[in-house]
Formats: sequence, C-alpha cells, structure tokens
Amino acid sequence: MSVVLVVNSGSSSFKYQLIDMSTESVLASGLVERIGQADGRARHTVTAAAFGGSDAAAPTVLDATTERELPIADHAAGFAVMLEAFAENGPSLTERPPLAVGHRVVHGGARFFEPTLITPLVEINIDDLSMLAPLHNPGAVQGIRAARAAFPDTPHVAVFDTAFHQTMPPEAYTYAIDRDLADRYRLRKYGFHGTSHKFVSEAAAAFVGRPLRDLRQIVFHLGNGASVTAIDRGRSVDTSMGFTPLEGLVMGTRSGDLDPAVLLQLARRARMTTDELDDLLNKKSGLVGLAGASDMRDILARVEQGEDAAVLAFDVYIHRLRAYAGAYLAQLGGADVISFTAGVGENVPVVRAQALATLGYAGVLIDPVRNAARGRGIRVISAEDSPVTVLVVPTNEELEIARQTLQVART
Repeated sequence: MSVVLVVNSGSSSFKYQLIDMSTESVLASGLVERIGQADGRARHTVTAAAFGGSDAAAPTVLDATTERELPIADHAAGFAVMLEAFAENGPSLTERPPLAVGHRVVHGGARFFEPTLITPLVEINIDDLSMLAPLHNPGAVQGIRAARAAFPDTPHVAVFDTAFHQTMPPEAYTYAIDRDLADRYRLRKYGFHGTSHKFVSEAAAAFVGRPLRDLRQIVFHLGNGASVTAIDRGRSVDTSMGFTPLEGLVMGTRSGDLDPAVLLQLARRARMTTDELDDLLNKKSGLVGLAGASDMRDILARVEQGEDAAVLAFDVYIHRLRAYAGAYLAQLGGADVISFTAGVGENVPVVRAQALATLGYAGVLIDPVRNAARGRGIRVISAEDSPVTVLVVPTNEELEIARQTLQVART
C-alpha cells in the first residue's frame, strides 16, 4: 500500500490527510490549531475507508472523530500530538508508514517550477521566499521542519501553489513598471491556487473524454479566495491573481483589482500606514467591505431581502467574473470547457449562471435545470446544444498534492 501524508501548514495551525494512493481514498484527516496558545486544539478523524468501509461488500462503518484541547507550544509539539492521535486511534503509521510527506507551499517564486524534493537548500529557499508571502511561507517552513523531525527517514516534497502558473508567457506575467526595480524586488505576476486549477483542468479533460493537449479551458476557483485561469492545452497562460493573492476577482475580504492611485490617496489624505493599507485590502475589502459579510450565502440572503449594499456587492462580484471570462476567451481564441470549483463555484448556481449569462455569443449556453441540480461529483451544467461544455468540478487539492508527491518520491 502506497500511503502519502499531506500537510498544509499555517502560522498557527496545520491540516493533514493520510491518503491511500492505490485507491486515492482518505484514511485519516485532522487539524491542529491555536499553536502557541494555552488552549490549543487537535481533531483527528479516521475515515470509513481505513476500516474497509469503502468496500460495498463490507459492513457499514462510520468515520470516527476524536478531539483534544491542550497547550501546543509550536509546530513540533503539534506534530507530536498528531502522531499520538494516529497511534491511539489509527490508522497505525507503524504498520503503514507514509511513503512520502507532501507539503503545500503557497509561494515558490520564479525558483520552483514543479514539485520538489525538500533538501536543506530547498528549505532555505522556501524560507527566503517568505518576503513574497509573509502570511504563508513562514508557516510552511515551520511545518516542514517539524515534519522532517517527525519523519526523518521519509522523503518530503514541496508542492507549490505558484508552480502551475510558471508556464505563463512573459507578456502575461510582466508588470509595466520600471524594469530594474521589478527585477530587483522580483515584482511580477505569480498566480496562486495552482494545484486546484491543475486538478480541475485534468479532471475536466478526463470527464469529457478528450486529451488535455486538445482543450482550451477556463477554470473559476471561487471560494473565500477566488481566481480564474486560462489554460491552453494543459498549460496556464494567464491567471487573475498576481504578485500576491490580492489581485484579480472580488473575494470574501480581498479587494481584487484596484487602481494603485487609491492607495496613494489613502496614504496622503487619510494618513494610512502601509500596514493599515495591507489590512484594508486583505481583510476589510471585497464582499465584507461592500456589504459587511464575506460569505456568499449571507450576501444572497440579503439580496433576497432587497438590501442595497448586498445587491451592489453581488453585482460588482459578477461584473468582475464576466470581465475576466471575456478577457480569457479573447486570450484563448474561444473555449472548449469552462469549469467552476471550490465552495462558491460548486454550490451557488446563481453565481455560475450570472457569470456566464452574457457569453451566448461565444457558444456558452447554461441549462437552468442542470445548473440548479445538486450533485457531489463532476456534472455538466451547459445546455445540450452548447458548443462550450460548462462543468462543475469538485476540487481536491490534497489529492493533487499527494499525486505530485508520490511522483517525486518514486523518481
């Protein structure tokens, strides 16, 4: 059995999944949070698959979850808590040790183009790239160090959110600012959500039964964070997020595209500091800035009640989606497949319908009944006679990380 442990570390928490790669089923998952606090928490779930519950002939077995509250000093202590949970509740990592450990790393800069075996030098480079992702990479480094201490004889692999977008051409990733300044501070578009865009585009190609190399695709990853990517024959050629995950679409708390002069005005006239501006754009903008709520379900409920601020927020959100859809249709010269994924993309029909409502001229026709229908797997929501196939594709970033990790570990 080829088992891979996937770790997604933040500054004060980490999530994990243990995946059996022979069936691509999750055997266990968990969350260790509030690291560095006296009231740390740990949750560990052993899935039915670990007990053979995925076998239709086996007795019905439910997932089993245990929770603990205890002080967790740092990531190393958190990994010790995780290992205790595996030892006490299963699956046994002694009987089924992971073949490799895969780590989600948000920013690989222009240095990492593919999943990479973690060495001391790679770890140093990931740490150095923290200047480009100060909210994400430091936590990843802490998780990597703790995991390598916990599994010293196991290959560790870094899978970068930015790697999938390294295929963008210079005209797509270059900002039109002073060239020497941009080079000195590595200012360019990097793009994010790469593991999700890769997973979804490949799953969509398999679903429609066409080679990835023959398809022009647009993938909307719409969650609290949101991005859209133009994918030409399996390669990212443009994406909405940029130097940071702030650029692009309207998000739950992030502004997305904004005239830089707005920041200059706020600095000069409102006397806002760089930290205050950073906080404004990342935590107090987007849907929450426009309507006071970051969750699309809350926005839609307020739209139903006729709340003007919510109506405007929804309209701005849709306007930005349409703008990028049109731009990427132009960049690709049309599309064969358009997919929606992540929390909003998978579960909010009205967003999908409105985002594509004006694209009939480009062969994009939504079937209202299909779009409104609920489902758990990949499903078609375009009309039978639509030249462009429109899909809902549930994303699975952890599985994508596990696949790439296994590929590196076996080479």
